[in-house]
Amino acid sequence: MSEEIEKLFKDKVIGHPAGLFVLFFTEMWERFSYYGMRALLVMFFTAALLEDGSGGWGWPREHALAIFGTYTSLVYLSTLLGGYMADKKIGYRYAVLVGALLMTLGHGAMALETPFFIYAGLTLLVFGSGFFKPNMTSIISEMYVTKPEKKDGAYTIFYMGVNAGAFLGILLCGYLGETVGWSWGFGVAGIFMLFGLLQFWFAQDIFGKIGLKPAKPGDEEHVLKEGEPKLNPFTNFQLVLIFVAAVLGLSWILNDPVSKISGGEYNLFDFSLFGLDGPNIVILTALLLFILLLVIRIPKYDKVTRDRMLAVVFFAFITIFFWAIFEQAPGSLTIFARDYTDRTLVGTAGLTFKIVNSLMTIIPLGIITWVLLRLFKKTFAKYALSNIILATSFVIIWGIAIWMLSTEFMKDESEIPASWFGVLNSLFIIAFAPLFSKWWESKYNPNANMKYAIGMILLGIGMAFVAVGASDIPVGAATASVSIIWLIMVYFFHTMGELCVSPVALSYVSKLVPGRMIAMMFGIWYLAVAIGMKLAGVFGESSEAIAKTEGLSYFFWLLTAVAVGLGVLSALLYPVIKKLMHGVR
Repeated sequence: MSEEIEKLFKDKVIGHPAGLFVLFFTEMWERFSYYGMRALLVMFFTAALLEDGSGGWGWPREHALAIFGTYTSLVYLSTLLGGYMADKKIGYRYAVLVGALLMTLGHGAMALETPFFIYAGLTLLVFGSGFFKPNMTSIISEMYVTKPEKKDGAYTIFYMGVNAGAFLGILLCGYLGETVGWSWGFGVAGIFMLFGLLQFWFAQDIFGKIGLKPAKPGDEEHVLKEGEPKLNPFTNFQLVLIFVAAVLGLSWILNDPVSKISGGEYNLFDFSLFGLDGPNIVILTALLLFILLLVIRIPKYDKVTRDRMLAVVFFAFITIFFWAIFEQAPGSLTIFARDYTDRTLVGTAGLTFKIVNSLMTIIPLGIITWVLLRLFKKTFAKYALSNIILATSFVIIWGIAIWMLSTEFMKDESEIPASWFGVLNSLFIIAFAPLFSKWWESKYNPNANMKYAIGMILLGIGMAFVAVGASDIPVGAATASVSIIWLIMVYFFHTMGELCVSPVALSYVSKLVPGRMIAMMFGIWYLAVAIGMKLAGVFGESSEAIAKTEGLSYFFWLLTAVAVGLGVLSALLYPVIKKLMHGVR
């Protein structure tokens, strides 16, 4: 393996193997397609259906947010299937290819805009993301297995690709979808996913044997390393608990939007008991079974492992609510941008926006193109077709960007697309991630608890800004003209919170549990994220009812209180969690 890895490091781009940048651009186009489509989804469902058959579907916001929450939740749950298939059956490399193909087909289906193809497209995207998402980082891990000192730099470069893709996807697909037509936004997302698939396929030999189909494991028993806790195998009863909880939870996630959109006609749980309706009984049962499983299993570990797993459970609990509030961005915050924000800029303000938007578009594209040219110098001779496909994708993306900017400059006034505000998250991450990285490496690096506390409080501050901004909106109002500054501040503080929580979360999981348990705990972690994603939709749905009775500002103040409250709780529990972590920082 070490000889194979040394070969990878012979052809370097900016000090890293050229293969890393093949992954960089593949991930960039996948994130372009995912975030580009996601930015449009709720707006498409809620946009008015016009007389000529164009426009959106004219759904109530509650229905759109219900299906959006289910979709994003299933994206994270499907990573468990994709990770298993890659680890046990087809290998990381083919899992990436399968995922990219399914997502290409999914975006293509959505471009047709009919109910069958929209639902089929979302289904393909869920499974495609599940195969793609966990296995790109797995390839990087194998590439740097003998060079751990360079791994942090590799992931930094890789996540720049993630954010560059998200930035360009929201910017360009959002613009096309809102100004030209929904099919254009969905379709362009699929085209660039196809480019990512093809450039990866034709350059895959650059990875040598990394990520190929795994060898069949032997029948030998797991040998405990020195200091490693004893095995705690799952009993048949525990496996039944897992199965029942999983079936109930998944059924609830799928039933939630179906029952609401059909007006209750298709409701799997059309019953009530003790004053609770069927869906609430089902999800509470699933939650109680999962808690029972933890109560049974955790005490059977040795004290250190048991304590550290309790710390992971605490962080997972906070994570659920972090994502439930953070992921209001493509849901209730995008609706707020569309219906309640004054997005029309004239005169000096309009010209300033045009200049800023042009710089925001051209500078990142220029930097990424420079990286692309560096990659060409190292790989064109061996992987010409992959490079030609990649070059073609950039010619097209430059063409779309220049067309968009020139079209906007020709207008007397600027109307900011509602989806545009989503690009601020990626922009702020690219700008501030190096500063946070320096902070984590300094002597002032806070403990995990304090990072979560700071992250949640920053999240709450962001929501407080939009709550203040919405304070003058009358109760039950369908539209308003709030200043854009409130949304800009929301995304700024939310990004600062994300930088405190998201990058460090999985790192703490890997530090707190033994190596053989990492896969299982990552699964629990993704389950927590999936619950948070669905809860984001549930919160968004409740915003409609609250806005009609108490006002939209009240809804945002509630989210502020939840975020700040959990941040304060995390800070107060610092001594307890520090003790549970047994020296892990």
